[in-house]
Amino acid sequence: MFRGVSNITVDTKGRLAVPTKHRDRLMEQCDGQLVATVDVDHCLLIYPLAEWEEIERKLVKLSSLNRKARSLQRLLVGHATELELDGNGRILLPQPLRQFAGIERHAVLIGQGNKFELWDEARWQSHRDQWLAEYDGDDLDLSDELESLSL
Repeated sequence: MFRGVSNITVDTKGRLAVPTKHRDRLMEQCDGQLVATVDVDHCLLIYPLAEWEEIERKLVKLSSLNRKARSLQRLLVGHATELELDGNGRILLPQPLRQFAGIERHAVLIGQGNKFELWDEARWQSHRDQWLAEYDGDDLDLSDELESLSL
């Protein structure tokens, strides 16, 4: 499981160093082979290869006659890009993915269990603050599934 928030820097070539706490697990789990794709929140999703392949199999089985399914396939599969951890624990993010997410120099890597989200730092802070403001503590309007969750 990948968890935690890490502030990272992207160099001028588009490389970022994966935090050391995740490197060993990524090498064990997927031999450093990753896949990055876009997310509707304008961040990037980064999966270990095997995790991505499972999701990709499900995506390609969706009906191409369903407009929403087709749009999702185009976004996620169409932008999916293979990445590899280099000997220094870095990955190279292609310019189109960085441009989509607005990532230039400062970014935030968020562990999300089976994947990571990679955000432009300012966009992350703005979204995080917005999400926190939505939860005033009294009226969370949670689904039945989330109502049973105790933190």
